Amino acid sequence: MGIDVQARDGIVAVVIDFPPVNALPAQGWYDLAAAITTAGADQETRVVILRATGRGFCAGVDIKEMQRLPGNEGILRASQGCFAAFAAVYECPVPVIAAVQGFCLGGGIGLAGNADVIVAADDATFGLPEVDRGALGAATHLARLVPQPLLRAMVYTCQTVTARQLLDFGTVLRVVPAAELMAAANAVAAQIAAKDRFVIRLAKQSLNGIDPVDVKRSYRYEQGFTYELNLAGAGDRARQAFVDGHREPASAGNPEPASAGNPEPASAGNPEPASAGNPEPASAGNTE
Repeated sequence: MGIDVQARDGIVAVVIDFPPVNALPAQGWYDLAAAITTAGADQETRVVILRATGRGFCAGVDIKEMQRLPGNEGILRASQGCFAAFAAVYECPVPVIAAVQGFCLGGGIGLAGNADVIVAADDATFGLPEVDRGALGAATHLARLVPQPLLRAMVYTCQTVTARQLLDFGTVLRVVPAAELMAAANAVAAQIAAKDRFVIRLAKQSLNGIDPVDVKRSYRYEQGFTYELNLAGAGDRARQAFVDGHREPASAGNPEPASAGNPEPASAGNPEPASAGNPEPASAGNTE
């Protein structure tokens, strides 16, 4: 359990493994950042695949851990860890391919949105439950995946979009059956790895240099509002409601309201099986 690294033929797979829903504790974000940074610093690395075990790519932060830590330690460590991990993906000297299955929520959006290429399983869904968690953040990265009007609706309602919708927008490269996800990601990685590694590294640098938005600065701006919500008490109330089992009311994106009688595991997330109307864990973690 944790962050695993597997390297072969210039392709480095960085694997998220925090069952049951890959809601990362604070240290997990730092470990993820370190793994990606180390992989990119190795001159033998030509491409990084960021993937996850289990039924979902990432459900965000471990909210229960945040509530257990004293004072503001939880929110500060998680926020700083997310910032480090998102930046590591974006600044990795080689292309990063995100291989996304199941749910990609909160912090998962920060990771996938900063990746160079996304290959997704046909069961993948993407969204930001931050408003329901008393937080704001990763709209910077969601803006790299969906048009602005849809972005605003997704932030306000916490509804999700499917991988096939993103394929139509051109922000996901390929959508394949879940069983074929890693084969598809590896095929794209092999194409990139076959190129001149010096040219590919400069290509990554040049593309980052012409980005219209400074993603680190933009995300840091968003984080300021999360801190404000926390100081006002709204963040703590929302997180505690999650821990107590009181989740957001039913909506189009989450038709089954949870109750105190529906317990979730120690890490943020909802273990019950996904349904067509609610493909992601209703209690997925958030990123600040």
